[in-house]
Amino acid sequence: MYLPPHDPHVDDPMRFKPLFRIHLMERKCATVECMYGHKGPHNGHIQIVKKDEFSTKCNQTDHHRMSGGRQEEFRTWLREEWGRTLEDIFHEHMQELILMKFIYTSQYDNCLTYRRIYLPPSSPDDLIKPGLFKGTYGSHGLEIVMLSFHGKKAKGTKITGDPNIPAGQQTVEIDLAHPLQLPDIENLRDFSELSRIVLEVQEQVRREEQEQEHRQEEEDCSQQAASQPAAKPPGGEGAEGEETAAGAEGTTQDKAPASQPFVLPMGVISRNEDYPRTCRICFYGTGLIAGHGFTSPERTPGVFVLFDDDRFGFIWLELKSFSLYSRIKVSFQNAEAPSREAFDEMLKNIQSLAT
Repeated sequence: MYLPPHDPHVDDPMRFKPLFRIHLMERKCATVECMYGHKGPHNGHIQIVKKDEFSTKCNQTDHHRMSGGRQEEFRTWLREEWGRTLEDIFHEHMQELILMKFIYTSQYDNCLTYRRIYLPPSSPDDLIKPGLFKGTYGSHGLEIVMLSFHGKKAKGTKITGDPNIPAGQQTVEIDLAHPLQLPDIENLRDFSELSRIVLEVQEQVRREEQEQEHRQEEEDCSQQAASQPAAKPPGGEGAEGEETAAGAEGTTQDKAPASQPFVLPMGVISRNEDYPRTCRICFYGTGLIAGHGFTSPERTPGVFVLFDDDRFGFIWLELKSFSLYSRIKVSFQNAEAPSREAFDEMLKNIQSLAT
């Protein structure tokens, strides 16, 4: 298991923690040992669920318990997960969120499901190389996000989640067709000035989407009236392809401009004050927010800030909050870990033995 570094140090390396191990014997017998807890390896079980997915189960959960009860378990988890004690966390809301996370995760310490992650493809036209990033999420601590590019859009998808936004949801979306021109450094300190710029672009995007929907409705009506597939107008699909290529080319040209000074506006909260003070380029984007239990989700406007090839940020306008993201550079491979093919074969052997 790879854990993010302690909040809010996004540039620190990931932390490694073994959760289970498999012994395959020469006589076609296999044993699985759970490594969770502080009492050493103990009996476990592995089952293949479907392609690219398997589950582990601990058969001796008493090995996970501590003599001091749940209070000692919580304090130990807090030191390992957050690198601090409860006394160090003064914010009452943050204490509540941390306790909620402990209760949630401790419910599943004896049965876990693993799904393979397929990293996004990379293109020369991408703003930066896609991949996995560690990001600050306020009182939720550090979470893992996968950045991917889709034409004129870039998406940040949560690999790990929290009580508000679960894993698998699209936490941020960046509109690469709408770069933002930030004001000079003095005016940038004024939150109302940045808010005005972002909301103007939001209104422009809304109008463009309405026009696109109107054109699509007219095309649909024309095709129905003709009772046959309408001939593609000159430059139809081709023009769209040219437009996309031009947009991509423009993005490529813009992705390494001279850096400009950057500072967070007054009133914007950041878990990490050690963010870069220069940036390459900014884009309009939206961020997903919701209540506990993913209730009332909505996309709100924000600013995507590209610092360099390995770091970017996002200003959540409505929350007056700033998230800093740093690329995960580990290879996700322990020195003693098997290859993907060897591990898949190992799981098949265990499954055949179980049946």
